[in-house]
Amino acid sequence: MGKLLETKLGKINISEDVIATIAGAAAIECYGLVGMASRKISDGVSGLLKRENLGKGVVVQIQDDDLTVDLNIIVGYGIKISEVASNVMDRVRYSIETMTGLKINQVNVNVQGVRFLE
Repeated sequence: MGKLLETKLGKINISEDVIATIAGAAAIECYGLVGMASRKISDGVSGLLKRENLGKGVVVQIQDDDLTVDLNIIVGYGIKISEVASNVMDRVRYSIETMTGLKINQVNVNVQGVRFLE
């Protein structure tokens, strides 16, 4: 569905996929994050997504003026998970608000796994 913004020049419709891609790209730049995870409901296994599929590890929900972003991530072994999650939340919030002008109600981080850094 997306978010519709009205300006004096016209209307702007920002798709949920665009917001998800911005969130995924912002998150992957954070230290300690190995990648985005996709949870397959059928077999309950979370897999590491490639760089071109960053938006698939993100769920965006828009209701009225509330924007909620859920990220599924995989962190590196030996790195403090709470710090990585906090950095991801801050970076995603900043990136989306800066690029789109939308205000985010919540950024939720779900750690789906831990991988050894290579």
